[in-house]
Amino acid sequence: MPHYCPGCGHGNVHKFIAEALDDFEVSDRTIFVSPVGCSVFAYYYFDTGNIQSAHGRAPAVATGIKRAHPHSIVITYQGDGDLAAIGTAEILHAANRGENISVFFVNNAIYGMTGGQMAPTTLIEQRTTTTPRGRNSHNEGFPVKVAELISQLRAPVYVERVALFDNKQRAKTRMAVRKALKNQIDNLGFSLVEILSPCPSGWKMDPVDSMKWIRDVMLPQFPLGVYKDITAEVEPYEVEPFKPNAAEIKELIEVSIEKELEFEKGEVAQRYMNPEIKVAGFGGQGVLLLGAALAQAGMLLDYYVSWLPSYGPEMRGGTANCHVNIRNIPVGSPVVNNPTVLICLNRPSLEKFEKDVLPGGLIIYDSSLIDIDVQRTDVEVLRLPATELADKLGNTRTANMITLAAYAAYSGLFPRELLYETLKSAIKRRSLMDINKKAIDVGYEFGFENRLK
Repeated sequence: MPHYCPGCGHGNVHKFIAEALDDFEVSDRTIFVSPVGCSVFAYYYFDTGNIQSAHGRAPAVATGIKRAHPHSIVITYQGDGDLAAIGTAEILHAANRGENISVFFVNNAIYGMTGGQMAPTTLIEQRTTTTPRGRNSHNEGFPVKVAELISQLRAPVYVERVALFDNKQRAKTRMAVRKALKNQIDNLGFSLVEILSPCPSGWKMDPVDSMKWIRDVMLPQFPLGVYKDITAEVEPYEVEPFKPNAAEIKELIEVSIEKELEFEKGEVAQRYMNPEIKVAGFGGQGVLLLGAALAQAGMLLDYYVSWLPSYGPEMRGGTANCHVNIRNIPVGSPVVNNPTVLICLNRPSLEKFEKDVLPGGLIIYDSSLIDIDVQRTDVEVLRLPATELADKLGNTRTANMITLAAYAAYSGLFPRELLYETLKSAIKRRSLMDINKKAIDVGYEFGFENRLK
Protein backbone atom coordinates (compact mmCIF):
# COMPACT_ATOMS: atom_id res chain seq x y z
CA MET A 1 0.00 0.00 0.00
CA PRO A 2 1.28 3.51 -0.77
CA HIS A 3 2.49 5.51 2.21
CA TYR A 4 1.86 8.92 0.63
CA CYS A 5 -0.44 11.44 2.34
CA PRO A 6 -4.22 10.97 1.74
CA GLY A 7 -5.17 12.62 -1.54
CA CYS A 8 -1.61 12.82 -2.87
CA GLY A 9 -1.28 12.39 -6.64
CA HIS A 10 1.86 10.24 -6.59
CA GLY A 11 -0.17 7.05 -6.25
CA ASN A 12 -2.07 7.80 -9.47
CA VAL A 13 1.09 8.56 -11.41
CA HIS A 14 2.84 5.46 -10.05
CA LYS A 15 -0.08 3.33 -11.22
CA PHE A 16 -0.06 4.80 -14.75
CA ILE A 17 3.69 4.25 -15.12
CA ALA A 18 3.54 0.72 -13.71
CA GLU A 19 0.68 -0.23 -16.06
CA ALA A 20 2.59 1.08 -19.06
CA LEU A 21 5.82 -0.73 -18.15
CA ASP A 22 3.90 -3.98 -17.82
CA ASP A 23 1.87 -3.47 -20.98
CA PHE A 24 4.97 -2.62 -23.03
CA GLU A 25 6.88 -5.50 -21.34
CA VAL A 26 9.93 -3.37 -20.54
CA SER A 27 10.03 -3.58 -16.73
CA ASP A 28 13.11 -5.81 -16.84
CA ARG A 29 15.13 -3.15 -18.67
CA THR A 30 13.77 -0.03 -16.96
CA ILE A 31 15.87 2.17 -14.68
CA PHE A 32 14.22 4.79 -12.46
CA VAL A 33 16.17 7.87 -11.37
CA SER A 34 14.64 9.57 -8.34
CA PRO A 35 16.09 12.67 -6.66
CA VAL A 36 15.36 14.21 -3.25
CA GLY A 37 11.73 14.98 -2.35
CA CYS A 38 8.56 12.90 -2.11
CA SER A 39 9.44 11.52 -5.54
CA VAL A 40 12.40 9.67 -4.00
CA PHE A 41 10.06 7.03 -2.60
CA ALA A 42 9.39 5.69 -6.10
CA TYR A 43 12.05 3.08 -5.37
CA TYR A 44 9.69 1.45 -2.86
CA TYR A 45 7.09 0.71 -5.53
CA PHE A 46 8.82 -0.24 -8.78
CA ASP A 47 10.54 -3.59 -9.26
CA THR A 48 13.01 -2.09 -11.73
CA GLY A 49 16.49 -0.68 -11.60
CA ASN A 50 16.46 2.26 -9.16
CA ILE A 51 19.06 4.96 -8.61
CA GLN A 52 18.71 7.92 -6.26
CA SER A 53 20.43 11.08 -7.43
CA ALA A 54 21.35 14.30 -5.69
CA HIS A 55 18.71 17.02 -5.53
CA GLY A 56 17.89 18.23 -9.04
CA ARG A 57 20.49 16.07 -10.76
CA ALA A 58 18.22 13.29 -12.07
CA PRO A 59 18.48 14.35 -15.77
CA ALA A 60 22.28 14.40 -15.56
CA VAL A 61 22.38 10.97 -13.92
CA ALA A 62 19.82 9.68 -16.43
CA THR A 63 22.04 10.92 -19.27
CA GLY A 64 24.96 8.84 -18.00
CA ILE A 65 22.80 5.77 -17.47
CA LYS A 66 21.19 5.99 -20.91
CA ARG A 67 24.54 6.37 -22.65
CA ALA A 68 26.05 3.48 -20.70
CA HIS A 69 22.94 1.32 -21.22
CA PRO A 70 21.37 2.62 -24.44
CA HIS A 71 18.90 -0.27 -24.68
CA SER A 72 17.43 0.46 -21.25
CA ILE A 73 14.31 2.52 -20.56
CA VAL A 74 15.39 5.42 -18.34
CA ILE A 75 12.83 7.43 -16.37
CA THR A 76 13.34 10.51 -14.23
CA TYR A 77 10.56 11.12 -11.73
CA GLN A 78 10.80 14.63 -10.30
CA GLY A 79 8.89 17.23 -8.31
CA ASP A 80 8.70 20.97 -8.93
CA GLY A 81 10.98 21.90 -6.04
CA ASP A 82 13.54 19.61 -7.65
CA LEU A 83 13.24 19.92 -11.42
CA ALA A 84 12.23 23.59 -11.62
CA ALA A 85 14.55 24.92 -8.89
CA ILE A 86 17.95 23.39 -8.22
CA GLY A 87 17.60 21.15 -11.28
CA THR A 88 16.75 23.81 -13.87
CA ALA A 89 20.11 23.61 -15.63
CA GLU A 90 20.07 19.81 -15.74
CA ILE A 91 16.59 19.51 -17.26
CA LEU A 92 17.19 22.28 -19.81
CA HIS A 93 20.42 20.82 -21.10
CA ALA A 94 19.19 17.21 -21.12
CA ALA A 95 16.16 18.36 -23.13
CA ASN A 96 18.31 20.50 -25.41
CA ARG A 97 20.57 17.53 -26.15
CA GLY A 98 17.50 15.45 -26.95
CA GLU A 99 18.45 12.68 -24.53
CA ASN A 100 16.27 9.65 -25.22
CA ILE A 101 14.67 9.55 -21.76
CA SER A 102 11.17 9.99 -20.32
CA VAL A 103 10.67 12.71 -17.69
CA PHE A 104 7.63 12.76 -15.40
CA PHE A 105 7.38 16.13 -13.68
CA VAL A 106 4.93 16.27 -10.75
CA ASN A 107 3.88 19.90 -10.21
CA ASN A 108 2.06 20.62 -6.96
CA ALA A 109 3.25 24.24 -6.69
CA ILE A 110 5.01 23.68 -3.36
CA TYR A 111 7.89 21.92 -1.61
CA GLY A 112 5.86 18.97 -0.34
CA MET A 113 8.38 16.96 1.70
CA THR A 114 10.35 19.61 3.55
CA GLY A 115 7.67 21.81 5.09
CA GLY A 116 5.58 23.50 2.41
CA GLN A 117 7.95 26.24 1.29
CA MET A 118 7.51 28.25 -1.90
CA ALA A 119 8.57 26.43 -5.08
CA PRO A 120 9.38 27.94 -8.48
CA THR A 121 5.87 26.89 -9.56
CA THR A 122 4.07 28.47 -6.57
CA LEU A 123 1.23 30.68 -7.84
CA ILE A 124 0.97 34.44 -7.45
CA GLU A 125 -0.65 35.20 -4.06
CA GLN A 126 -0.36 31.56 -2.98
CA ARG A 127 0.59 31.28 0.69
CA THR A 128 3.37 28.96 1.78
CA THR A 129 5.60 28.77 4.85
CA THR A 130 8.11 31.06 3.13
CA THR A 131 5.48 33.34 1.53
CA PRO A 132 3.02 33.71 4.43
CA ARG A 133 1.41 36.77 2.80
CA GLY A 134 1.32 35.15 -0.63
CA ARG A 135 3.82 35.06 -3.49
CA ASN A 136 4.57 38.55 -4.77
CA SER A 137 5.82 38.84 -8.37
CA HIS A 138 7.94 41.91 -7.48
CA ASN A 139 9.71 39.99 -4.73
CA GLU A 140 9.70 36.31 -5.71
CA GLY A 141 9.06 36.57 -9.46
CA PHE A 142 6.47 34.68 -11.47
CA PRO A 143 5.79 30.91 -11.53
CA VAL A 144 8.10 28.96 -13.82
CA LYS A 145 6.14 27.28 -16.60
CA VAL A 146 8.17 24.21 -17.41
CA ALA A 147 6.10 22.76 -20.27
CA GLU A 148 6.17 26.08 -22.13
CA LEU A 149 9.90 26.48 -21.47
CA ILE A 150 10.96 23.01 -22.62
CA SER A 151 8.71 23.07 -25.68
CA GLN A 152 10.64 26.06 -27.09
CA LEU A 153 13.77 23.95 -27.45
CA ARG A 154 14.40 22.27 -30.78
CA ALA A 155 15.34 18.75 -29.65
CA PRO A 156 12.43 17.54 -27.44
CA VAL A 157 9.92 15.46 -29.39
CA TYR A 158 6.99 15.50 -26.97
CA VAL A 159 5.89 17.87 -24.17
CA GLU A 160 2.44 17.82 -22.57
CA ARG A 161 0.81 19.20 -19.40
CA VAL A 162 -1.93 17.10 -17.81
CA ALA A 163 -3.73 17.01 -14.45
CA LEU A 164 -5.25 14.65 -11.90
CA PHE A 165 -8.32 16.51 -10.61
CA ASP A 166 -11.01 14.24 -12.11
CA ASN A 167 -11.36 10.92 -13.93
CA LYS A 168 -11.34 12.49 -17.39
CA GLN A 169 -8.06 14.25 -16.69
CA ARG A 170 -6.56 11.12 -15.10
CA ALA A 171 -7.38 9.21 -18.28
CA LYS A 172 -5.51 11.85 -20.30
CA THR A 173 -2.59 11.62 -17.88
CA ARG A 174 -2.49 7.86 -18.35
CA MET A 175 -2.29 8.27 -22.14
CA ALA A 176 0.41 10.95 -21.87
CA VAL A 177 2.52 8.68 -19.65
CA ARG A 178 2.18 5.85 -22.16
CA LYS A 179 3.13 8.10 -25.06
CA ALA A 180 6.26 9.40 -23.30
CA LEU A 181 7.41 5.85 -22.60
CA LYS A 182 6.55 4.58 -26.09
CA ASN A 183 8.59 7.42 -27.60
CA GLN A 184 11.63 6.18 -25.72
CA ILE A 185 10.98 2.55 -26.59
CA ASP A 186 10.86 3.61 -30.24
CA ASN A 187 14.11 5.62 -29.81
CA LEU A 188 12.46 8.90 -30.82
CA GLY A 189 14.05 11.19 -28.22
CA PHE A 190 13.28 13.37 -25.22
CA SER A 191 9.75 13.43 -23.74
CA LEU A 192 8.42 15.37 -20.75
CA VAL A 193 5.01 15.11 -19.12
CA GLU A 194 4.13 17.80 -16.57
CA ILE A 195 1.42 16.62 -14.17
CA LEU A 196 -0.62 19.05 -12.03
CA SER A 197 -0.99 17.06 -8.83
CA PRO A 198 -2.64 17.70 -5.45
CA CYS A 199 -0.71 18.16 -2.20
CA PRO A 200 -3.44 18.36 0.45
CA SER A 201 -0.97 18.32 3.36
CA GLY A 202 1.17 21.12 1.95
CA TRP A 203 -1.84 23.16 0.86
CA LYS A 204 -3.62 22.52 4.18
CA MET A 205 -6.80 21.37 2.41
CA ASP A 206 -8.80 18.18 2.41
CA PRO A 207 -8.37 15.95 -0.67
CA VAL A 208 -11.66 17.00 -2.30
CA ASP A 209 -10.93 20.72 -2.00
CA SER A 210 -7.41 20.17 -3.32
CA MET A 211 -8.84 18.70 -6.53
CA LYS A 212 -11.11 21.72 -6.95
CA TRP A 213 -8.14 24.03 -6.32
CA ILE A 214 -6.22 22.48 -9.21
CA ARG A 215 -9.21 22.96 -11.53
CA ASP A 216 -10.19 26.48 -10.41
CA VAL A 217 -6.86 28.07 -9.45
CA MET A 218 -3.94 26.18 -11.03
CA LEU A 219 -5.40 25.67 -14.51
CA PRO A 220 -5.76 29.38 -15.38
CA GLN A 221 -2.02 29.82 -14.70
CA PHE A 222 -0.91 26.39 -15.99
CA PRO A 223 -3.09 25.61 -19.04
CA LEU A 224 -3.34 21.95 -19.99
CA GLY A 225 -2.52 20.58 -23.41
CA VAL A 226 0.14 19.28 -25.80
CA TYR A 227 2.85 21.91 -26.10
CA LYS A 228 4.98 20.00 -28.59
CA ASP A 229 4.61 16.75 -30.49
CA ILE A 230 6.89 16.05 -33.44
CA THR A 231 7.05 12.29 -32.93
CA ALA A 232 5.60 11.69 -36.42
CA GLU A 233 8.37 13.75 -38.01
CA VAL A 234 11.57 12.49 -36.36
CA GLU A 235 13.72 9.52 -37.30
CA PRO A 236 14.48 6.94 -34.58
CA TYR A 237 17.91 6.93 -32.96
CA GLU A 238 20.31 4.29 -34.22
CA VAL A 239 21.62 2.40 -31.19
CA GLU A 240 24.63 0.17 -31.82
CA PRO A 241 26.12 -2.15 -29.18
CA PHE A 242 29.64 -1.39 -27.98
CA LYS A 243 32.22 -3.82 -29.40
CA PRO A 244 35.75 -3.26 -28.01
CA ASN A 245 38.69 -3.94 -30.30
CA ALA A 246 41.63 -6.19 -29.44
CA ALA A 247 43.72 -3.35 -27.99
CA GLU A 248 40.89 -2.24 -25.70
CA ILE A 249 40.31 -5.80 -24.48
CA LYS A 250 44.04 -6.20 -23.74
CA GLU A 251 44.01 -2.95 -21.73
CA LEU A 252 41.08 -4.18 -19.64
CA ILE A 253 42.86 -7.46 -18.91
CA GLU A 254 46.11 -5.74 -17.90
CA VAL A 255 44.26 -3.67 -15.31
CA SER A 256 43.50 -6.89 -13.41
CA ILE A 257 47.15 -7.91 -12.93
CA GLU A 258 47.72 -8.37 -9.19
CA LYS A 259 50.03 -6.11 -7.27
CA GLU A 260 52.17 -7.82 -4.64
CA LEU A 261 51.93 -6.31 -1.16
CA GLU A 262 53.78 -6.93 2.06
CA PHE A 263 51.57 -7.16 5.12
CA GLU A 264 52.63 -5.64 8.43
CA LYS A 265 51.16 -8.46 10.49
CA GLY A 266 51.79 -11.59 8.49
CA GLU A 267 49.72 -12.90 5.63
CA VAL A 268 45.97 -12.63 5.67
CA ALA A 269 44.18 -15.95 5.15
CA GLN A 270 43.57 -16.33 1.42
CA ARG A 271 39.80 -16.58 1.79
CA TYR A 272 39.67 -13.12 3.42
CA MET A 273 41.79 -11.38 0.78
CA ASN A 274 40.36 -8.67 -1.47
CA PRO A 275 37.04 -8.33 0.38
CA GLU A 276 34.05 -6.78 -1.32
CA ILE A 277 32.03 -5.53 1.63
CA LYS A 278 28.48 -4.30 2.07
CA VAL A 279 27.61 -2.60 5.37
CA ALA A 280 23.90 -2.03 6.00
CA GLY A 281 21.55 -0.80 8.71
CA PHE A 282 19.40 2.14 9.78
CA GLY A 283 20.40 5.77 9.38
CA GLY A 284 21.91 6.94 12.67
CA GLN A 285 23.74 3.67 13.44
CA GLY A 286 27.02 4.87 11.96
CA VAL A 287 26.78 2.58 8.94
CA LEU A 288 28.49 4.99 6.57
CA LEU A 289 31.17 5.85 9.13
CA LEU A 290 31.93 2.16 9.62
CA GLY A 291 32.39 1.74 5.87
CA ALA A 292 34.54 4.86 5.60
CA ALA A 293 36.72 3.64 8.47
CA LEU A 294 37.24 0.32 6.70
CA ALA A 295 38.34 2.14 3.55
CA GLN A 296 40.63 4.44 5.57
CA ALA A 297 42.28 1.45 7.24
CA GLY A 298 42.82 -0.09 3.82
CA MET A 299 44.49 3.08 2.55
CA LEU A 300 46.86 3.11 5.51
CA LEU A 301 48.07 -0.34 4.39
CA ASP A 302 48.41 0.83 0.78
CA TYR A 303 45.51 -1.20 -0.57
CA TYR A 304 43.37 -0.01 -3.44
CA VAL A 305 40.08 1.01 -1.83
CA SER A 306 36.68 2.46 -2.67
CA TRP A 307 33.73 3.58 -0.53
CA LEU A 308 30.31 4.22 -2.03
CA PRO A 309 27.46 5.34 0.29
CA SER A 310 23.77 4.75 -0.41
CA TYR A 311 21.10 6.29 1.80
CA GLY A 312 17.63 7.77 1.73
CA PRO A 313 16.60 11.37 2.44
CA GLU A 314 15.75 10.68 6.09
CA MET A 315 18.12 12.00 8.77
CA ARG A 316 17.33 9.11 11.13
CA GLY A 317 15.52 5.82 10.78
CA GLY A 318 15.79 5.40 7.01
CA THR A 319 17.77 2.67 5.34
CA ALA A 320 21.48 3.17 4.77
CA ASN A 321 24.23 1.02 3.32
CA CYS A 322 27.64 1.42 1.78
CA HIS A 323 29.85 -0.53 -0.59
CA VAL A 324 33.53 -0.98 0.33
CA ASN A 325 36.33 -2.57 -1.69
CA ILE A 326 39.71 -3.28 -0.07
CA ARG A 327 41.91 -4.89 -2.69
CA ASN A 328 45.48 -5.47 -3.75
CA ILE A 329 44.42 -4.98 -7.37
CA PRO A 330 42.82 -1.87 -8.89
CA VAL A 331 39.11 -1.50 -8.14
CA GLY A 332 37.17 -1.77 -11.39
CA SER A 333 33.84 -0.64 -9.93
CA PRO A 334 32.90 0.69 -6.48
CA VAL A 335 29.53 -1.09 -6.61
CA VAL A 336 29.26 -4.29 -4.56
CA ASN A 337 26.34 -6.35 -5.83
CA ASN A 338 27.50 -9.71 -4.48
CA PRO A 339 29.58 -9.10 -1.36
CA THR A 340 32.11 -11.50 0.05
CA VAL A 341 31.50 -9.82 3.42
CA LEU A 342 28.10 -8.61 4.62
CA ILE A 343 27.86 -6.58 7.84
CA CYS A 344 24.27 -6.05 9.04
CA LEU A 345 23.25 -3.80 11.92
CA ASN A 346 19.49 -4.34 11.61
CA ARG A 347 17.11 -7.12 10.65
CA PRO A 348 15.74 -5.65 7.37
CA SER A 349 19.28 -5.48 6.02
CA LEU A 350 20.00 -9.13 6.85
CA GLU A 351 16.72 -10.22 5.26
CA LYS A 352 17.38 -8.14 2.15
CA PHE A 353 21.07 -8.79 1.47
CA GLU A 354 21.76 -12.28 2.85
CA LYS A 355 20.86 -13.90 -0.48
CA ASP A 356 23.41 -11.73 -2.33
CA VAL A 357 26.51 -12.94 -0.44
CA LEU A 358 28.82 -15.15 -2.48
CA PRO A 359 29.11 -18.80 -1.33
CA GLY A 360 31.98 -19.10 1.14
CA GLY A 361 31.56 -15.46 2.17
CA LEU A 362 31.26 -14.01 5.66
CA ILE A 363 28.16 -12.54 7.31
CA ILE A 364 28.56 -10.50 10.49
CA TYR A 365 25.39 -9.31 12.19
CA ASP A 366 24.46 -7.52 15.41
CA SER A 367 22.81 -10.30 17.39
CA SER A 368 21.71 -7.74 20.00
CA LEU A 369 19.25 -6.21 17.54
CA ILE A 370 18.58 -8.99 15.03
CA ASP A 371 16.35 -11.75 16.39
CA ILE A 372 16.70 -14.14 13.45
CA ASP A 373 19.64 -16.22 12.31
CA VAL A 374 21.32 -16.52 8.93
CA GLN A 375 19.47 -19.04 6.77
CA ARG A 376 22.37 -19.80 4.44
CA THR A 377 24.53 -22.86 5.15
CA ASP A 378 27.23 -22.05 2.60
CA VAL A 379 28.67 -18.97 4.35
CA GLU A 380 30.61 -18.20 7.54
CA VAL A 381 28.66 -16.39 10.26
CA LEU A 382 29.93 -14.18 13.08
CA ARG A 383 27.16 -13.38 15.57
CA LEU A 384 28.33 -10.20 17.23
CA PRO A 385 26.33 -8.59 20.10
CA ALA A 386 27.71 -5.20 19.13
CA THR A 387 24.99 -3.03 20.68
CA GLU A 388 25.05 -5.00 23.94
CA LEU A 389 28.84 -4.62 24.16
CA ALA A 390 28.54 -0.90 23.37
CA ASP A 391 25.93 -0.44 26.11
CA LYS A 392 28.29 -2.05 28.60
CA LEU A 393 30.93 0.49 27.56
CA GLY A 394 28.46 3.27 28.28
CA ASN A 395 27.89 4.55 24.73
CA THR A 396 25.56 2.69 22.34
CA ARG A 397 26.91 4.65 19.37
CA THR A 398 30.26 2.84 19.60
CA ALA A 399 28.63 -0.34 18.23
CA ASN A 400 29.95 0.49 14.76
CA MET A 401 33.58 0.70 15.95
CA ILE A 402 33.14 -2.57 17.87
CA THR A 403 31.94 -4.13 14.62
CA LEU A 404 34.88 -2.66 12.68
CA ALA A 405 37.39 -4.15 15.12
CA ALA A 406 35.63 -7.52 15.33
CA TYR A 407 35.80 -7.89 11.55
CA ALA A 408 39.44 -6.75 11.47
CA ALA A 409 40.46 -9.33 14.08
CA TYR A 410 38.32 -12.17 12.70
CA SER A 411 39.67 -11.74 9.18
CA GLY A 412 43.20 -10.81 10.21
CA LEU A 413 43.04 -7.97 7.68
CA PHE A 414 44.11 -5.13 10.01
CA PRO A 415 46.20 -5.03 13.20
CA ARG A 416 44.70 -3.31 16.25
CA GLU A 417 47.27 -0.48 16.21
CA LEU A 418 46.23 0.42 12.67
CA LEU A 419 42.62 0.83 13.81
CA TYR A 420 43.76 3.31 16.45
CA GLU A 421 45.30 5.35 13.61
CA THR A 422 42.08 5.04 11.64
CA LEU A 423 40.13 6.61 14.51
CA LYS A 424 42.08 9.85 14.06
CA SER A 425 40.31 10.36 10.72
CA ALA A 426 37.00 8.71 11.55
CA ILE A 427 36.25 10.41 14.88
CA LYS A 428 36.05 14.19 14.63
CA ARG A 429 35.28 14.95 18.28
CA ARG A 430 38.40 14.46 20.37
CA SER A 431 36.28 13.91 23.48
CA LEU A 432 35.00 10.65 21.97
CA MET A 433 38.42 9.25 21.11
CA ASP A 434 38.97 7.33 24.37
CA ILE A 435 35.59 5.57 24.35
CA ASN A 436 36.09 4.56 20.72
CA LYS A 437 39.55 3.17 21.47
CA LYS A 438 37.92 1.04 24.16
CA ALA A 439 35.36 -0.05 21.57
CA ILE A 440 38.20 -1.11 19.27
CA ASP A 441 39.69 -3.20 22.09
CA VAL A 442 36.37 -4.87 22.93
CA GLY A 443 35.56 -5.66 19.31
CA TYR A 444 39.06 -6.85 18.48
CA GLU A 445 39.13 -9.26 21.40
CA PHE A 446 35.71 -10.63 20.46
CA GLY A 447 36.70 -11.13 16.82
CA PHE A 448 40.04 -12.73 17.70
CA GLU A 449 38.48 -15.16 20.20
CA ASN A 450 35.86 -16.26 17.68
CA ARG A 451 38.50 -16.63 14.99
CA LEU A 452 40.32 -19.13 17.16
CA LYS A 453 37.11 -21.13 17.57
